[in-house]
Amino acid sequence: MAYATALGAGLLVGVLYTVVRVKSPAPPPTALSGLLGMVLGQALLGVLL
Repeated sequence: MAYATALGAGLLVGVLYTVVRVKSPAPPPTALSGLLGMVLGQALLGVLL
């Protein structure tokens, strides 16, 4: 449930930024993919251990 709430909030903010034409302060896609790798690695270790 927390993941769905976070995703919904992120989508809402993204839409608002687009409507107001504000440049997003989000990091570049390379940094986001690195963060995704960290989260997936942590989840994988949690399952294996």
